[in-house]
Amino acid sequence: MTQLRVPGPTPCPPEVLKAMAWQMVNHRGPEFHQMLTDVTEGLKKVFQTKNDVLLLTGSGTGGLESAVVNTLSPGDKVLSVSIGVFGDRFGSIAKTFGADVTSLKVEWGKAADPDAVKKAIKENPGVKAVFITHNETSTGVTNDLGALSKVVKGAGKLLVVDAISSMSSINLPVDKWGCDVVISGSQKGWMVPPGMAMVSVSEEAWKAQAASKMPRFYWDYTRAKKYLEEKKENPWTPAISIVFALTVALKMMLQEGIDNIFDRHARVAQMTRDGVKKLGLPLFAEESHASNTVTAVSIPEGLDGKKFRQVLREEYKVVLAGGQQTLDGKIFRIGHLGMVNEKDIKEILTAIEKVLPVAGFKK
Repeated sequence: MTQLRVPGPTPCPPEVLKAMAWQMVNHRGPEFHQMLTDVTEGLKKVFQTKNDVLLLTGSGTGGLESAVVNTLSPGDKVLSVSIGVFGDRFGSIAKTFGADVTSLKVEWGKAADPDAVKKAIKENPGVKAVFITHNETSTGVTNDLGALSKVVKGAGKLLVVDAISSMSSINLPVDKWGCDVVISGSQKGWMVPPGMAMVSVSEEAWKAQAASKMPRFYWDYTRAKKYLEEKKENPWTPAISIVFALTVALKMMLQEGIDNIFDRHARVAQMTRDGVKKLGLPLFAEESHASNTVTAVSIPEGLDGKKFRQVLREEYKVVLAGGQQTLDGKIFRIGHLGMVNEKDIKEILTAIEKVLPVAGFKK
């Protein structure tokens, strides 16, 4: 059996895969009404919020676009805090729709400094919203969102968070931290195939949505909320099989307990980092902000990264991710989110140890 250890999509439990094979139901009928109601309530528990939570059919990137078009108008000033590829993407989406985006780019491998964010807000008067990636899978870094939220909300700005690869795996108490829009995606820690985005929307975000003039139709939060509240439905045909899967996955997650899930991810992440260092490999991300869902490892001189991942995949059935953009060929990444435990990490580390010398690494 293949060990799929990329930052997403992630392995799915057998129970979840079995749910994917359920016969179709009428997405305007009572069975789905109840299912959507239950899923929404379960999502609120994981998001740790009393805010509205909307389930949208699309990838995580679709969820990011939905946040842009529902909170901004063309010309609105946005501070985009980027610590990697996906932070850059979030800002690019806003630019595409005509927002006036100022980018605060952080050296890859490091986390955003709250003081730097505070300074950037002061130096850019009129900023309406701040975009922040909680967990950046391209670099294996988790921002200190609790500290960053104090800065953003203290300045009276809208806080929009990409939590695609953190929500459900790393603690993110939406209400406690005052996050206005938080986006996640089904293919990450939720243990479900790609196809659904989840978005929480605060009262402050709804005020922004009412004033927003960005063009939107499919991603319109007002429509999504109205259909959910009045009909217990989605406005458009949802990915029904993914909702089936999410129904089962949420039950499993809530039974385990979200605090226990966070602890499990912290344990396997530390085990991964310790194991990688023991093998003589350097970590890419600063350890003080290392992610608990993906570990980025620098490729040292002499190691053929392409051959390394190829042999792992073909001979040991372990699939790891490479680097993106400027990090292509410079790092490899081990995803450890969702359905993962210490046994999985031990198997991966054992396989890596065997393949390293084959791919030219000398400790």
